[in-house]
Amino acid sequence: MMLVKSTLRSVLLVSALATPAMAQKSADTLRVVWWDQIVNVNPYYNQLRAGIIVSHQAFDGLVYRDPTNFEIKPLLATSWKYIDETTIEFTLRQGVKFHDGSPFTADDAVYTINSILSDKQVSVPSNYNWMAGAEKIDDFKMVVKTKKVFPAAMEYFAMVMPILPKAYREKVGSDAYDKLPVGAGPYKITRVDGVNQIEMERFEDYFKDSPKSRPAIRKLVIHEVVDNTTALNELIGGKADWTWNVLPDNLAKVGAMGPFKTEQAETMRVNSLNLDAAGRTGADNPLTKVKVRQALIHAIDRESIAKNLMQGGSRVPPAPCFPTQFGCDAQAAVQYPYDPTKAKALLAEAGYPNGFDTEVVSYVLPQFEGAIQGYLKAVGINAKMTHLQVQAQIQRSQEGKNPIDLGNWGSYSINDVSAFLPQYYSGALTEGFSTGDFAHDAEVQKLVIAGGQTTDKAVRAKAYSAAIKRITEQAYFVPLFTSVGTYAYRKELKMPVWTDELPRYYLASWN
Repeated sequence: MMLVKSTLRSVLLVSALATPAMAQKSADTLRVVWWDQIVNVNPYYNQLRAGIIVSHQAFDGLVYRDPTNFEIKPLLATSWKYIDETTIEFTLRQGVKFHDGSPFTADDAVYTINSILSDKQVSVPSNYNWMAGAEKIDDFKMVVKTKKVFPAAMEYFAMVMPILPKAYREKVGSDAYDKLPVGAGPYKITRVDGVNQIEMERFEDYFKDSPKSRPAIRKLVIHEVVDNTTALNELIGGKADWTWNVLPDNLAKVGAMGPFKTEQAETMRVNSLNLDAAGRTGADNPLTKVKVRQALIHAIDRESIAKNLMQGGSRVPPAPCFPTQFGCDAQAAVQYPYDPTKAKALLAEAGYPNGFDTEVVSYVLPQFEGAIQGYLKAVGINAKMTHLQVQAQIQRSQEGKNPIDLGNWGSYSINDVSAFLPQYYSGALTEGFSTGDFAHDAEVQKLVIAGGQTTDKAVRAKAYSAAIKRITEQAYFVPLFTSVGTYAYRKELKMPVWTDELPRYYLASWN
């Protein structure tokens, strides 16, 4: 097959010659538009990247991860220490207020941790089920007990564990709280309009020693729309000041317009195919055969997709994880270069000389779906493409109805493979298997779990390397390409970009 040419041909509906309205610098309001819709702004009840972003503006956790060097710094906790391998003691910051004016104490931190551990509705239990619970020592000291040694604990405390106000949440009830949450972050949420708009204001009582710092811009308005074209039109039409996930073909067009600036940066998000090796969709599924899975990987020119479709420095991860994550051993991974001739030969050896029919269930952009479908078709694999919204695709995956998942995983920006592999290969996450486990390989599960049960880096690395070797030998998983963040915003705005896929609007300012 010829190299994939970029099929990103969406047309800007607003003329490039139009003069956009001025940014909201005079109103001191940063207007964000994106094409994600957050069903629940409570950070524990969604797994969308947009929800994580909102969480980091409006909530604080015990610690903060510096986006420039990934150093863990004090936030709601001023210090911490390991009492033993499974007990962490935190000394908490005094004088911190929640957005309702109530003081932050150990009661809030202990309540948050213990309540999420018992809450069956939490979206990603694997982010928290390594903890056994939390105990209060006094008003500003607490301990967290872990079920096992968990070396990446501080990364999780920093990235996915915002602290909730115990008294306020219990007073108003969970349902009311979820509609207008109260946190202790640099911005306070003032209005949530369904899944269309979220409004925030600078929290004037935010504590001055925070590593996040007090926001320079007073108001933040996030408008949620249905697609990327609408989002881009709002930016160009003067209704927004910042957007992201702009299609690569459109990025250059926007950058050529005088009022705007554009940027690109690789993120930690890995796009992939997850193959039903365990036969969850039926024992006769061809994907239960290793040669079929190997053929499928050889059939796809992943380098071309990364270069010509994603663009912007995207690359093909050599292993089932993001390359910088601790434990992501590329040397242990078996490689499958683009080779359609070999793909056809493997299919014939597996008993499918004429190929077979299957289904790919996806929530990624249709352009990527079409490219993958075309490559598979060229070797005889007729893949029906079913495009769903993220939550619908995930639900269908959890029900075991997807022969092939086409999706992505950003590891919550945690730079440790314990945030990637357990999502796909740990039988300890749910009743029987993790929601993303399409392999049901007991050996892989054992290795993945072992890699998270010690602080000895050499032992961890050995376990993860062995897991990666088996995962790739068995061709359970197809790492396609890394996502590249594409950003467009008005030149009046100073908005830093980081590789962890987490816009920090509290660090934005006007030029």
